[in-house]
Amino acid sequence: MNNNKVMAPDEVIMNKILVIRGKKVMIDMDLAELYGVETKRLNEQVKRNLKRFPEDFMFQVNQEEKEQLIIGFPHLRNLKFSSKLPYVFTEYGAVMMASVLNSDRAIEVNIQIVRIFTRLREMVLTNKDVLHKLEELERRVEGQDEKIITVFSYLTQYIAEQETPRTPIGFRIGEK
Repeated sequence: MNNNKVMAPDEVIMNKILVIRGKKVMIDMDLAELYGVETKRLNEQVKRNLKRFPEDFMFQVNQEEKEQLIIGFPHLRNLKFSSKLPYVFTEYGAVMMASVLNSDRAIEVNIQIVRIFTRLREMVLTNKDVLHKLEELERRVEGQDEKIITVFSYLTQYIAEQETPRTPIGFRIGEK
């Protein structure tokens, strides 16, 4: 197994991570494509191993959610031709999927997916820190509007004074 071999660029996988019911998930169709199997076969393996996929690992979307997926994500437009409601898998479900599929490709893709989910979690935590710092800065600046306006008016006045033409000092040759 070659650890440097990338099955799909990270950006492609990141774009396949959706938020449904407040959870980051991947739809069965996208996982099947990444794992190199048919969606039907992937779902068959899940049904054979249903004990491994509790509700926090996998759930089936409802009709309204399916319609939202079709509208919101161009690569999922083919879902409108399917009479079945798709399954979605959380990070844990994607990890479990590798053990169910039991192939080298599934293991490699699974490792990549786990790394991406971890990176997304880290980005969210980093963004929370930045948001808290911005809120703290906003609280400090709150009520300083009048002082800021005064500073700007002094700056404007200073700039205007610098731009007004001065009378030159000294001798001029050729003037009467």
